[in-house]
Amino acid sequence: MSTRSRDLFSPFGIGRLRLPNRLVRSATAERLATEPVGRATSSLAALYAELARGGVGLIITGHAYVSPEGKAHPEMLSAHCDQMLPGLKMLTGAVHAEGGQVALQINHGGRQCDRACTPAPLAPSAVPTSSGEIPQEMTAAEIVAAIDAFGQAARRAQLAGFDAVQLHAAHGFLIGQFLSPHTNRREDGWGGDFERRLNFLAAVCEAVRGQVGAEYPVLIKLGMVDNPDCVADGLTAEDGERIVGHLVDWKLDAVEISGGDSGGEDFNGRLGVGSKVPEGYFRPLARRAKSATTLPVILVGGLRSRVVMDDVLQANDADLISLCRPLIREPDLPNRLHSGQSTGSACISGGRCWAAGMGEGIRCKCES
Repeated sequence: MSTRSRDLFSPFGIGRLRLPNRLVRSATAERLATEPVGRATSSLAALYAELARGGVGLIITGHAYVSPEGKAHPEMLSAHCDQMLPGLKMLTGAVHAEGGQVALQINHGGRQCDRACTPAPLAPSAVPTSSGEIPQEMTAAEIVAAIDAFGQAARRAQLAGFDAVQLHAAHGFLIGQFLSPHTNRREDGWGGDFERRLNFLAAVCEAVRGQVGAEYPVLIKLGMVDNPDCVADGLTAEDGERIVGHLVDWKLDAVEISGGDSGGEDFNGRLGVGSKVPEGYFRPLARRAKSATTLPVILVGGLRSRVVMDDVLQANDADLISLCRPLIREPDLPNRLHSGQSTGSACISGGRCWAAGMGEGIRCKCES
């Protein structure tokens, strides 16, 4: 493959998806859904439409909870019941009207659910969080129910017109909790050794594929490693590489590489990119993933300049570039990069874009 064919603005295919460029909007918790049920809003639809107009090849929504027990925080989008379908269809309609494509990310927060909205968080094992809160260990019946909830949420994504669905298996949420030896200390078929820790994700993939059929694009965001500075006996890069090696067998179509349990630190959304930390801080993990799978690899994490993005692609360390905070500040960044108006993002990675209170939603506050 020539370097030109791996340019940032060359087309790319994921399953039946045909993307106009290699730029992905990584799932970002917008906090623009209603309380308490997580219905989509016109504000959220307008945000996605703006991203589509801005030239993003594939928009991935902020995570949507698959069941009430998995609601991670207030104002989180929901895909937990069919009553959510009209709002979800509004979102896809807004994107498609602008010629864009959009995937719904589905998630269960597990032990990382905010107790203000999920008073009794569930987890594979009763391991305290970084803040010292102890979740309830899931029963076998609760595990089966969570698996089915992922399948049903994927069915709703397809019915609502999303172009793909993405499983959230990163950042220490429930799927990642089953994968990690730090949070999964079960001694039954859902945990213990490495292979048994894979069974939950394998079952989720089977349930999802059973609902959406063989051709519908199913992606995964995978935390390949827990924060080694804060999470004792966590998921290692070697573990992550082995997991990536199974994804084809589970009939997935692409993998977005990120981190796992942060241990309460800024491991997955690091501050001061370009000054304190290098661009593309998960690039070594993406390189390992490329060696372990034939699936398309999407890289997220501190990518800011066009030159680094193109270098990642031309070195074949990843197939697509995923952006989060840069697109909060500049939703039209893809168009600006393509036209030559910009050589990189204006994002300074100050970590001030997340909503501080109800009704605020995400927005860049570093420039105000």
